[in-house]
Amino acid sequence: MSYKIGLKSLLVIVLGIISASVYSQEENHNHDHHIHELGVANSFVYFAGEKEYAYGLHVHWVRNLKHSKFGYGFAYERIFDEHKHNTIGVVGSYNPIKSLHINIAPGIAFEDSEPTVFKFAFHVETSYDIELGNFHIGPLLEFAFDPEDYHFSLGLHIGYGF
Repeated sequence: MSYKIGLKSLLVIVLGIISASVYSQEENHNHDHHIHELGVANSFVYFAGEKEYAYGLHVHWVRNLKHSKFGYGFAYERIFDEHKHNTIGVVGSYNPIKSLHINIAPGIAFEDSEPTVFKFAFHVETSYDIELGNFHIGPLLEFAFDPEDYHFSLGLHIGYGF
C-alpha cells in the first residue's frame, strides 16, 4: 500500500515539475517578447563631493538577447547643474527577475565648458518596473562616479519595449 502512495507522490512531483517548466517557458517567452527597449529616466541627482542637488535626464536603448536575461546598448545622461555634466556610455543589462533591471554603463563624462576633456565614468543603475502593455514604469536608483566626484540618482524610469 505504501508503494501506491509513493507512486502517487512521484506522479504529483513529476506533474508539478512539468507544469512549472511549462509556466517558466511561458514567462521567458513573455520576457523575450520585447527585443528592444527605449528608456527615459527623470531623477533627482545628489553630488556627494559638492553636496549639491540637480535634475538629471537619462536616455538609453537596450537590445535584449533572445532567451536570455542579458542585454546590451547605449546610454546618455545629462545633469542640469552648473557644470552641465554629460555622460555617454555602453550598457550591459541583467534582469535577474522579470521586473528587476540592473544596468552597468562604463563610459566617458565631459562638461559643456570643456567638451573635449573626457573623463572615465561608471554608472550602476537598478529599476523595478510595472508593465503597462508595451510600456513600463517604475522607480530607479543609480550610483555613478568619475575621477572628480560621484553622485546618486533617485528617479522614475519609463520604458517602451518593441
